[in-house]
Amino acid sequence: MKIADTRFKKALLITGGIFIIIPALVIIFISPITKYAVEKYSVKYTGRQIKMDWAYVNPFTGYIHFDKLKIYEDTSSTVFLSAEGLSVELSLHKLFSKEYIITSVTLDRPVGIAIQKTKDTFNFSDIIKHFSSAPADSNAPPKSPLRLSILNIKIIDGVFYIHDTLMHINYFIKDFNFKSTGNRWDGDTFPGTFSFSSGIDSGSINGNFIFDTKDPGYRYEVFAHRFSLNIISQYLKQMTNYGTFSAYLDGHIKTSGSFKDVANADTKGRIAISDFHFGKNKSEDYLSFDKFVMVINEVNPEKHLYHLDSVILTHPYFKYEEYDKLDNIETMFGENGANVTSIGADNKRFNLIIELGHYLVSISKNFFESAYRINNLALNHGNIQFNDFSKNEEFSITANPLYISADSVYQDKGKIKMTLKTGIEPYGNAIVYANVNPRDSEDFDVDFHIQKIPITLFNPYLISYTSFPFDRGTIDFSGQWKVRNGIIQSENHLLIIDPSVIDRLKNKNNSWIPMRLIMYLVRDRGNVIDYEIPVTGNLKNPKFHLHDVVFSTLRNIFVKPPTTPYRTEVKKQENDIEKSLTMKWSMRETTISPKEQKFLEKIDKFLMEKPDAAIVVSPIQYASKEKEYILFFEAKKKYYLSLHRGNLERLSASDSEYVDKMSVKDSLFVDYLNRHLTHTLAFTIQDKCSDLISSAIVNAKFNQLNKIRKNTFLSYFTGKGLDSKIAFNAAQNTVPYNGFSYYKITYKGELPGYLINAYNKMDELNNENPREKYKKERGKTSLSPTKISNQQ
Repeated sequence: MKIADTRFKKALLITGGIFIIIPALVIIFISPITKYAVEKYSVKYTGRQIKMDWAYVNPFTGYIHFDKLKIYEDTSSTVFLSAEGLSVELSLHKLFSKEYIITSVTLDRPVGIAIQKTKDTFNFSDIIKHFSSAPADSNAPPKSPLRLSILNIKIIDGVFYIHDTLMHINYFIKDFNFKSTGNRWDGDTFPGTFSFSSGIDSGSINGNFIFDTKDPGYRYEVFAHRFSLNIISQYLKQMTNYGTFSAYLDGHIKTSGSFKDVANADTKGRIAISDFHFGKNKSEDYLSFDKFVMVINEVNPEKHLYHLDSVILTHPYFKYEEYDKLDNIETMFGENGANVTSIGADNKRFNLIIELGHYLVSISKNFFESAYRINNLALNHGNIQFNDFSKNEEFSITANPLYISADSVYQDKGKIKMTLKTGIEPYGNAIVYANVNPRDSEDFDVDFHIQKIPITLFNPYLISYTSFPFDRGTIDFSGQWKVRNGIIQSENHLLIIDPSVIDRLKNKNNSWIPMRLIMYLVRDRGNVIDYEIPVTGNLKNPKFHLHDVVFSTLRNIFVKPPTTPYRTEVKKQENDIEKSLTMKWSMRETTISPKEQKFLEKIDKFLMEKPDAAIVVSPIQYASKEKEYILFFEAKKKYYLSLHRGNLERLSASDSEYVDKMSVKDSLFVDYLNRHLTHTLAFTIQDKCSDLISSAIVNAKFNQLNKIRKNTFLSYFTGKGLDSKIAFNAAQNTVPYNGFSYYKITYKGELPGYLINAYNKMDELNNENPREKYKKERGKTSLSPTKISNQQ
C-alpha cells in the first residue's frame, strides 16, 4: 500500500512538473524567438526596423510585452518612436471563431517625433502608404468584414516632438495620456479621453471625444488651462525681421459635426486668450492685451449661424510708429508686408499663422453673410499710441483710456449703436457716437467731439513745416456725418482758442512760413480760429469745402483792424497776468530775456516793500522733451568735434550755435551715427543718438541745466536779504500744456499791485464793447457801425 502511494505521488509530481515545466519552457523559448522574428521581419512587414531589449510572450494567456521598444526611421538609424514598454493582451478563445480581439493595449512612456519634410509629407507618410489598402477590385466577390476589435487602449506619460525642416519649427508636448475603451468590429463608436502639457512653456489641455465610425461623425469637448501659445513665435520668426511673442489660452469648447462636411459643425463654449504680447522685444510691445474673451452660444458656418453671448477685449495696447523710411510694422514684416507675402506664396511650406489667417478671413466673410448676433461687444481700458520720429523731434499722442461699446449686435437690427470714449494724452478727450447699419457698411451716422487738445502738442510738425512753435492754444473739433449708400453729408467745426506763436527756431531742416502774418489773417476776434469745413462726395472720393476758410480770412482782413487796439490791450493784460504767475524757459535755455528781467525786478521790488510777502516757485519740467534736445545737441557736438579732431577740444559760442542749428536729419550726421551704431534695433534718430550718448550724460546735463536755471533766477534776489522769502518746491516732471518748462510762482500773503491791476483791467475790457473802445482811441471808423455790428 505504501509502495502504491509512493508511486502515485511520484507520478503526480512528474505529471505536475510536466505541466509546469513544459509551459515554462515554451514561454522561455518562444519569447526570444518572438523577439528574433520581430526584429528580423519587421522591415518586410511594416517598412520599419523594430528593436527591443527583450520580449515576453505567454501563448497560454495571450499576453505579450516588448520592453524598451524602438521603431526606427525609414532607412535610418534614427529612432522614430520609443517606449519603455508595449503590452498587448489577446483573447485566444475567440480565435477559433475567426474573431480577433485585442483586449488591451498599453504603451508606457512613449517618445515619438514627427518630422514635416514638405507641406504634405511627414516622416510617417511611408507607414500610412505601406498599410493603405489596395483599390478594391469591382469584379471580385465581396469579402466578409475583418472581425477585429481593439479594446482598452492606453498611452501613459508620452512625449511627442514635431520638427518642420522647412520652417525650422521645433515643438513638443509632454505628459501625454490617452485612454479609450476602444472599438469592436461590429460597434459604431470610438470614445476616448486625453490630456497633455506644453513642453516648451506652461499649461495643459485635456478633453474627451466620441467618433462615430459608421456615420462618420464626431463629438468632442476640450478644456485648455493657461496653455502657452509659444509655438506661434516660431512661425512668426519666419516672416519677421525681429520680435517676440507670448500668449496663453484658456477655454472650454464643445463641438459636434461630420467628417463628410467639415463646415457643418456646431460649436459652443468659451475661448479666452490672456497676457498677449507681441513687439520689438520682451520689454517693448507693439500689440498686447490682458484678456480677450469670446463666449459662444452657438456657431455653425454651414448653417450661417453665429450667436455669441459676448466678445470682450480688456486693456488692449497698440503702438504705431513712423520712422524716416518705414514704420514699426514694416520694419518688422518688410516693406508693404513683403515677408508675409513671400511666406504666403510658398506652397511647399506650411505656416500656422498663414493658415490661421486664411481661416479667419473665410470665417469673417461667412460671419457677415450669416445670421449673426453678439449680445455684448466691448473694448475696455484700451491704450492706442502714435509716435512719429520722422520729424526733427518726436511727436507722440495717445488715446488712453479708450472704451468702445455696442448694444446688442445682430444682422436683423435696424441700426447698431456704438460709443467710443477716450482720454487723450497728454491732454484732451474725445467722444464718438455712431449708428451703423449691420447689413450695409456704407450706411451710418457719426457724431464726434474732440476737445481740449493743446496746439503745442503739434509743435514738432509746426516747427518742421513753419519754423514757428506755439506756446498757447486749445483745439476743439466736432462734427456730424450722415452717410447713405456711401454718399457723405457732413458738417465739421474746427475751433482753435487763443493760439499764440513765439519766436522762430532756425534749423537747416525746417521749412519757413510767415506764421505771424498767417495767424493775423486766420484769427477771428477774441483770438480764435473758427471754421466750418463741410465734407461731401462719397467715401472713396470725399470733397472738402474750404469756402468758410477763404471767406473768414478775407473778412478778417477788413473787420479786425477796427478791433485790433482792443485785442492788443486784452493780449497785453493776459500777458501781464501770465508773466506774474509763470516764467517760461525755452528748450535748453538758461538765460532770462529782458522782459522777464523786468518781471523779476517787479517781484524784487514787491518783496522788498512788503515785509510779509513771499513767493513759492514750483519748477514744472518738460523733462522728456528737454532731454531729447540735450541728447541731440550732445550727439551733434560729438560728431562736430570728430570732424575737427586735434584742432578743437571745446566748442566756442559760434561752434555751439552752429551745432544747435544743425539738423539731426543731416545725411553726414546720420551716416556718422550709423557707423558708430552698436544696437541692431535702432530705427529712430533718438535711438541712434542714445546709442552714442549714454543716459547718464543726458541726465547729468539735465540736472546741470535745472541747477543753472535756479541759480539764474535767484541771482536777481541775492544779497538783498530776500532768501527767506523765496522757497522752491520739488520739481515736477510732466508734459506742460504750453509745451515748455516753466516756473510756477505762487504769492503768499498780499498780491502785488501790478497783478491786481492786470486782473482789474481784464474785467474792465471784458465788459467793454470793442467798437466803442476803438472809437475812444481812434475816432470814427471808415466802416459803418451797421457793418461792424453785423460782422461781430
